[in-house]
Amino acid sequence: MKNDRHAKILELIEQYPIDRQEDLLAHLNEAGFSVTQATVSRDIRQLHLIKASVGDGKYRYVSSVSAKGPRHSQGRFETIFRESVLKADWAGHTLLVMCYPGMASAACELFDSMQWDFDVVGTISGDDTFMALMRTEQDAEAICHELQQYITRH
Repeated sequence: MKNDRHAKILELIEQYPIDRQEDLLAHLNEAGFSVTQATVSRDIRQLHLIKASVGDGKYRYVSSVSAKGPRHSQGRFETIFRESVLKADWAGHTLLVMCYPGMASAACELFDSMQWDFDVVGTISGDDTFMALMRTEQDAEAICHELQQYITRH
């Protein structure tokens, strides 16, 4: 029952811009799950859901943890990347992405989960920076320029 409910929650937050527990509770009830506010709150914690900005001062629940394999949608990538990354640069075959303190690991995991048209050899992450080794200098430059469009200037 719990696994089915968790799967439904993940489906609902992908389908609808849900930003409040009460809205998630209503959607679950409509889907035939009889749950309480306390259960929804616990499910949100267990699923590691976070509220991410979607622009215009609005937020929605998104999953902060991915299952094995690429699961992140382009919209989710853009939202989380904008909230995590300060700057991207490249030198030679290396892409350097500077993040807010504590955010590099999440941003790197998100980067790794995406399907790129560039040849990424591998990545490594620290606390506030991650690096990606690219197959060619052209790949490093091109992906850097692509990532820069997702970075919010403060």
